Amino acid sequence: MTKPERDDLVALATRVLDIESRAVRELIDRLDATFADACRLCLEIDGRVVVTGMGKSGHVGGKIAATLASTGTPAFFMHPAEASHGDLGMITPHDLLLAVSYSGETNEVVTILPLVKRMGAKLVSMTGKPGSTLARAADVHLDVSVSVEACPLNLAPTASTTATLAMGDAMAVALLESRGLDLRPEHLHFTPVASPGLSGDAALAEALPFDLDEASLKAEWLVLDLALARCGGVMTEAVKMLGTTRNRAYRILNQIRESVEPNHR
Repeated sequence: MTKPERDDLVALATRVLDIESRAVRELIDRLDATFADACRLCLEIDGRVVVTGMGKSGHVGGKIAATLASTGTPAFFMHPAEASHGDLGMITPHDLLLAVSYSGETNEVVTILPLVKRMGAKLVSMTGKPGSTLARAADVHLDVSVSVEACPLNLAPTASTTATLAMGDAMAVALLESRGLDLRPEHLHFTPVASPGLSGDAALAEALPFDLDEASLKAEWLVLDLALARCGGVMTEAVKMLGTTRNRAYRILNQIRESVEPNHR
């Protein structure tokens, strides 16, 4: 294989970015009342938005769930294959399932649809095939189809995953605005160690339910150490304090340790 020229590589990258940016721009022409309906369903439920998807769509779905959660819409990701082996119990009649599948025929996703519908949860789908099984089963369908993938073989999900991700961002921000949230304090609460406009100790001091001053630091560091060692009782309290899952609490506490360590450890 010959070594590619620098200009050739730049040209290839330019082609990819042009295709993907056009894919996102084309979504604008498709925005209509169905987008508003999808957002309204998310606002009306008493439960959470449960995002699911397989493969690349699953990776995109995980990011969509994370963005929703960090901007005021309670959400989490559920793996569709695991759902058929018991994880479907994560969904309640008060929730909304946001199912992502470009083909709209992904077996693992389609399999759980009758069960989700039977329990009474709402269903919003994102597919590139409006006539697919998933699209037809949904209460609201969002069309994220693209004219061509950036992959030269038109096979690997590239432009389609970018378009889907952008649609997820559009939903998250629309819901944020609709809820009338003040982004600054709300986002600070949801992401205490990655807050816009603050960095290092300043962000931590404002976001965390304890002080990081020299007088209290030694006691709090012991709590961090015990929690990071997964000491059951302390970790349970950390989960309650941070209002999240055990794994997420572990990651947050580890980030806290790394943030304060240079100055205080």
